[in-house]
Amino acid sequence: MKRNILWATALLVAFGSAHAAVVDDLQATYRSQGAGPFSASAGEQLWRSSNTHAGEARSCTTCHHQDLKQPGRHATTGKTIEPMAPSVNPQRLTDAAKVEKWFRRNCHWTLGRTCTAQEKGDVLEYLRGQ
Repeated sequence: MKRNILWATALLVAFGSAHAAVVDDLQATYRSQGAGPFSASAGEQLWRSSNTHAGEARSCTTCHHQDLKQPGRHATTGKTIEPMAPSVNPQRLTDAAKVEKWFRRNCHWTLGRTCTAQEKGDVLEYLRGQ
């Protein structure tokens, strides 16, 4: 039993380090583009803000749930989306290419435009604390 607890703790630390490193690297890239400092409160505000795009009100919470520790549901397909909080979903924010891919898709769907480097850095700062 003690061995299992140690193993589970090691995995959580490893995944926590992975998402922290990816977020740090992405934020360094955004800083090189003139963004920063990053704010979790600004990230949360963007995450929760409602925008009218394609004739309907949309926000990140439309698909991802108000509580980032809970699964969401894709607005169009109904497919379950795993929780965004790295504290309950250790695979979140561990692949920079995937993070950028989802920013491209979701910023366009939600805002009708590309997110700025500042907005992406703020959202990542918000998500990393969840």
